[in-house]
Amino acid sequence: MKNIFLAFAILLVCGSFKISTDELKWLDWNTGYPLAKKTNKIVLVDAYTDWCGWCKKMDRDTYANQKVISMLNKDFVVIKFNPEIKDAEYELEGHKVSGRELFAQLTQGKSTGFPTTYFIEPNKKQIQVAAGYLGPDDFIKVLEQVKGILK
Repeated sequence: MKNIFLAFAILLVCGSFKISTDELKWLDWNTGYPLAKKTNKIVLVDAYTDWCGWCKKMDRDTYANQKVISMLNKDFVVIKFNPEIKDAEYELEGHKVSGRELFAQLTQGKSTGFPTTYFIEPNKKQIQVAAGYLGPDDFIKVLEQVKGILK
């Protein structure tokens, strides 16, 4: 009987803590870009590589932040994109392109490195770029600026 009471008390205490289950709904390019066009949302493309330490840090720090997650899930379609994946094909305005070709379109011929975050308003063909690692607070400021520029 003592164990049942103890178990009940533990469940009651644990149940009083709110654990956030929000997570980013990452999509691939071929799913996310058409969805953004259809829903008239801004596309966020997280361009990363497997070897990039700052990319992994941004995943851990920024993309795991609950305020960032909430803003992104509400106002953006988020896409993870690794341009180094061999033999991947991406649909871009009715054409099949490689990861390198898509990356060249995103960078517009400029060197950006990794991580780089691209914000695209697909129906107006506008793009904004945020190069490098951004912590949660700085990233939230960028998200607010981008919403003001692209919408």
